[in-house]
Amino acid sequence: MSLTAKNVTTENCRVKRRLGLLSSVSFIVGNIIGSGIFISPRNVLAKTQSVGLCLVTWVLCGVISMCAALVYAELGTLIPKSGAEHAYFMKTYGSFVAFMYVWTQACAVMPGSMTVKALTLSEYISEVIFDGCGPSPNMKKIIAITAIVSVAITNCISVRLAARVQIFFTFVKLLGLVVIIVGGIWWMSTGKFGSLVTGFDGTTNDVQDVALAVYSGLWAYDGWYVITRLHIHKRLQNLPLAIVISVLLVTAVYLLVNVSYLAVLTKSEFLSSWAVGVTWAEQVISPAVIFIPIVVICSVYGSSNGASFTNSRLLFQAAREGHMPEICSYIQVHSLIPLPSVLLLTTLSVVYMIPAEIASLMNLLNFLGWLFYGMAMIAVIVLRWKMKDAKRIVKVPLVIPIFVLLISIYLVVTPFIQDPKVEFLYALAFLGAGAVVYIPVVYFKLSIPGMASLTRAGQCLLEVVPTQIVKDEDL
Repeated sequence: MSLTAKNVTTENCRVKRRLGLLSSVSFIVGNIIGSGIFISPRNVLAKTQSVGLCLVTWVLCGVISMCAALVYAELGTLIPKSGAEHAYFMKTYGSFVAFMYVWTQACAVMPGSMTVKALTLSEYISEVIFDGCGPSPNMKKIIAITAIVSVAITNCISVRLAARVQIFFTFVKLLGLVVIIVGGIWWMSTGKFGSLVTGFDGTTNDVQDVALAVYSGLWAYDGWYVITRLHIHKRLQNLPLAIVISVLLVTAVYLLVNVSYLAVLTKSEFLSSWAVGVTWAEQVISPAVIFIPIVVICSVYGSSNGASFTNSRLLFQAAREGHMPEICSYIQVHSLIPLPSVLLLTTLSVVYMIPAEIASLMNLLNFLGWLFYGMAMIAVIVLRWKMKDAKRIVKVPLVIPIFVLLISIYLVVTPFIQDPKVEFLYALAFLGAGAVVYIPVVYFKLSIPGMASLTRAGQCLLEVVPTQIVKDEDL
């Protein structure tokens, strides 16, 4: 019997797998499609310097994302546990690497990513509501914090509400992108092809610029990994199917949207725009130009909702392994939501808002993200040997994880060589701090003074209880 405000027993308290195929696809697509497709196109074109190579780069980024997602599909069906990379790293490398992963995710990547999305949303809300002068930076941060809190409230009420919100905003953002695609087709039907006619003219011959273009494109695709953090109904069947459907859909949409952008705008208009989608709308649907900022707002909000839902599940699973505070492994007795995990990540996201600067946060997130993506690619190779007799629902050719591993090595190493920034030192500091915390707290299992009292107080206040550990065959 666990202590709660109403003496509720923990019997049959567990996180249920209630997301079907449609909801799973909505969470993946909703998490991938955020502000990236409205921001990254300019950076990709600026680095490739030609329309032809720009479009090839978007396809290449889709291929890389699909390859990485298929590797995660193999890992997710081979080790059918919630917790994604944390569970894979536990099986492959052991406790230390798994802890380091969840430490960086909880302390840097997840709250930092939520902060970036909230600040981007705030920028577009400011464009819609305020005049040319706009609000002050502090007011923008207040708007961003309000968005973070509203997402948290949605995810604290019920899984069903979070899923319905995700489906709605995914539909809205896809509708907006379809409008851009159809608008481009109509534009071309009138015989206007904008910068598309330039083809590969002016293509850069600098390999580093091409790599940086891929880097920008991959930021727009980031989010394909969330499926392995979800509680999915019929996991072994729906997980690989949801990944393939989602990444193919996003790749097709991104390519067609860029074709539409390039069919309407000249290269100079494209590169000088603060938001390519808005500039496109000014020429094609000028009376309804406000439509695009609204679509971006819905897109980023939906992405934030999906991130909050999936990130809290990762933290919840890590806490069950003793790698996060015990209370993060508890769920709310009525909603069966890992409420403490949601609240902790929300609090950290708000704290990050105080010194927040989008460009610096993005550098930090990209570095740490691709560091552990590379570790996941190594994991699938190692598990081919450690679990060689295990049944694999999905089994990718080894060339695929090796290919993605090489990409991740380049993206992690290159910044230190080409353009070292202070954010990369912060990343190393996070890793070092994690190693220091691991030794006494996890390895020697020393209790932090006062933590037990805080846990009991949290149980009474939030009405949360420990979960029943579910056997692998029940997942």
